Formats: sequence, structure tokens, C-alpha cells
Amino acid sequence: MNYKILLSHEAIAYLHTLDGRTRNVLARKIESLKESPDKKGKSLSGDLSKYRSIHAAGRYRILYELKAAEVIVFIVAVGIRKEGSKIDVYETMKRLIRLKILD
Repeated sequence: MNYKILLSHEAIAYLHTLDGRTRNVLARKIESLKESPDKKGKSLSGDLSKYRSIHAAGRYRILYELKAAEVIVFIVAVGIRKEGSKIDVYETMKRLIRLKILD
């Protein structure tokens, strides 16, 4: 069964800031989530426990929510994993959740 891919406004905006090569690598990885997204990436914990994360293009991560009942993969964020930094994709996600932008 193929899942439908939806991207958040934040994910789309971030992808548009990237160079073409990186954007293409990330797009292929996102496209791969159409099949068996529950078997790809890893489940996150804590505040991000309803999301999954998959590695793509070096330090880049794709964070997504699997909505199995609706057969949808919702890409909530794309960004760089840089532990301890304000631009770390996981820290950005936590801020968005605290601000109730994502829930």
C-alpha cells in the first residue's frame, strides 16, 4: 500500500532554502516514505514521541508523523542535526510544539 505524502509549510519553506543537489537527495528520501514508512526511520521519544525521524543527505533529518488510518505520511520538519545548536531540527520541533504551532 502506498502512503500519500504531505509536507508542512515549514518543511516546504526549508527545502526551498537548500541547493538543488541537497534538495533532490531529500526529495528522493521523502518519496521513499510512500512504501512502509513504519519500517523506516526511528521512533522519537519525549515531547516528540508521536514522530519518526529518518537520516538523509549527511546531517539532514526528515521528521514525520505517520497517520496509518488515513494512509498519510506528514513531513513536519526537515533540517540539520546539530546537537546543542539552536538550529538543530529536533530543538526546532520542540519549540514549535511548545508554541502550539505543531501538536
